[in-house]
Amino acid sequence: MKTISLIIPSYNEEESLSMLYAGVRELMDTHTQYSWELLFINDGSNDNTASIIDNLIEQDPRVACVELSRNFGKEAALLAGYDYATGDCAITLDADLQHPISCIPEMLQYWEQGYDDVYARRRSRGDSGWCRKIFTRLYYSLLKHTSHIDVLPDVGDFRLLDRKCIDTLKLLREQCRYNKGLYAWIGFRKKEILCDQQQRIAGKSKWSFLKLFNLAIEGVTSFSTAPLRISSILGFVISMVAFIYMIVIIAKTLIWGEPVAGYPSLMCIILFLGGIQLLSLGIIGEYLGRIFNESKNRPTYIARQYKRSDNAEK
Repeated sequence: MKTISLIIPSYNEEESLSMLYAGVRELMDTHTQYSWELLFINDGSNDNTASIIDNLIEQDPRVACVELSRNFGKEAALLAGYDYATGDCAITLDADLQHPISCIPEMLQYWEQGYDDVYARRRSRGDSGWCRKIFTRLYYSLLKHTSHIDVLPDVGDFRLLDRKCIDTLKLLREQCRYNKGLYAWIGFRKKEILCDQQQRIAGKSKWSFLKLFNLAIEGVTSFSTAPLRISSILGFVISMVAFIYMIVIIAKTLIWGEPVAGYPSLMCIILFLGGIQLLSLGIIGEYLGRIFNESKNRPTYIARQYKRSDNAEK
């Protein structure tokens, strides 16, 4: 009998876990042709998430939990899920029920047909604001034109991964993780399904605009050197324009002379070139910062403990 692991990163999800478990339990009880593992990743929650998961472990031997020593973020929590999952495939979904559980049987159907990565593309983005939707489209358009891999728009972490995909992702221990890019980078046989992202049933999103912006920077710098190349090209073009302008000024001075003037234009040029230099240094600094983090070779996460029922199948 094949085993299916459901990986659920959880950070302060006390309001939604009971409803999530009710939906997942119905799924597991219905599809008895599989053996199920419900693996929660408690990502340093400071509410009652841990105690709720402990109660679920006591009630259901299919439930397990990896408790991280602090909040490492969703990207690291997903890696912890891949490390501890025991299934022949793993399905990752959010604890807030925005990922429809009803799509999982369709994922399993395509997996049985031989697909290794069955991902859900959003037809709609639930309660996402119009501003967030615009920035999301702009970001994926930028990533598409600057990256050497095809990161799919409107596709998140709600997907089924075969064991061969999981084992490959476990080999990628980089600190600066961008899982959407890693899914595309590893390749394998992929299949798309469509779903409607649901409204959050409780609480509020843990992804602020600043966190999403940081994740976007992570995605661009992890899978593209285009910003560095753009910086180099921009520097070359500005240098050529400045050189030509210098020749024009020298020729004009020699032919017609030049009174003491031009303070506004001089300041504009100095400020413009200074801004370009600072921007270029900032781009270089982003890449150097990631090199610095990777060179320390620290673990991506630290697991405080792994909890599972004594009655769970070995």
